[in-house]
Amino acid sequence: MKSSTFVMVHVGQSTESQRNLEHGIETLSWGFPEKKPEYEGAQPQFAVLATGASPRVQLENWLQDTATLYLFQVRGGFYEGESWHWPDEEAERRLKYPQRFGIEPLAKLDNVPLGPDGPLTESGSDAIRRSGTDRGMGKLVQMPAQHLLELAGIPFDPNQPENVPLDKSPGFTAEQVEGKKKPQRRRRGAGYISDPKKRKAIELHAEDHAVAHYEAGGWTVEKLGKPYDLRCTRGTEERHVEVKGTTGAPTSVELTINEVLHARDKNTTVDLYVVSDIKVDTHTDPYTASEGMVSHYPDWEPAEEDLRPRKYEYRLPDLTG
Repeated sequence: MKSSTFVMVHVGQSTESQRNLEHGIETLSWGFPEKKPEYEGAQPQFAVLATGASPRVQLENWLQDTATLYLFQVRGGFYEGESWHWPDEEAERRLKYPQRFGIEPLAKLDNVPLGPDGPLTESGSDAIRRSGTDRGMGKLVQMPAQHLLELAGIPFDPNQPENVPLDKSPGFTAEQVEGKKKPQRRRRGAGYISDPKKRKAIELHAEDHAVAHYEAGGWTVEKLGKPYDLRCTRGTEERHVEVKGTTGAPTSVELTINEVLHARDKNTTVDLYVVSDIKVDTHTDPYTASEGMVSHYPDWEPAEEDLRPRKYEYRLPDLTG
C-alpha cells in the first residue's frame, strides 16, 4: 500500500484556536510559529487537523479516544508568509504563524477512533498527540491515505492517491467547525473576507499588480471588472485576464459560473492572475495593501476535476398542477 506524506496537527479547544481553525478553513491556509528542520524541502500531500481529544495523556490512553479529523490536500508546500493573516495576528499586529502552506478541504470526519480501529497508523495518530504538546506544530509522517479516503467516500487511484478529484470530494466549510467554544460568527464560504474595506484593498492591489505585469510586457491594459477583469491588447493579440487576490496561500479561488464559462470559450484567450500573501494595513484610511506572491496561469481553462460547486439554483416544484 503506497504511503503519502502527511502533516499531522492538533488544534486546541480554546476560542482563539477554534477561531483560527475557522479562518484557516475559510481562507485555505495553515501556519506554524516556527520553521522546523524537517519542513525544509518537504512536499506533503495531505494534512490532518484534529480537534476534540486532549493530547496530554499517555499514548495508550490517547489510542482509546476519538477525535474530529479535518482532512485536507496540501497545495504548494511550505513557504514563509509575510502578511498578518489570522485574527490573532491582526489583533496583535505581528506574525505569529509565518511557516505556512495551502490546504484544500476534502472531508470532515467525526468521532474517528485514534487507535487500531480507526483509519490512522499508530505513528500518524501519535503525531497528532505530539503536535498537541508542542504548540500545535505540525508533525510529518509517512502513512497510507487509503483508509482516510475510503472513510470519506472519496474515489482514488491506489497508485496515485494524492491526485484527489476535487469534484468528487465532499469538502466542508468553516461553518462546520464544532468546537466546545466555537465563536458565534456568520460565515460565507471558502476564501470570503468579511471586512468589505479589506476585501476591496486586496482586490485593487491584485489588479494593480496584474496591470503592471502586462504593461511591462508591452500590452495595453483596459480595466473592465465585468465580464472579466482586464482586457489586454498588443498589436493583433488580445487576452482577457481574471485577477484574484488573498492574504492566504495560493490554494483555490472562488469563481462564478460566468467566469468558468468565459475561460472555456474557445473564441477567447483567458489568463488567471493570482496574488497571494498580500499584506494589508487596516490602521490606515483607506486600508493599504502591499507585496504578495504571484501565481500566473496563461491560456487558462479550468478542468472539471478542479472545480467544486458551492451553490445550486433550485427550481421549486409547481404546486398549481
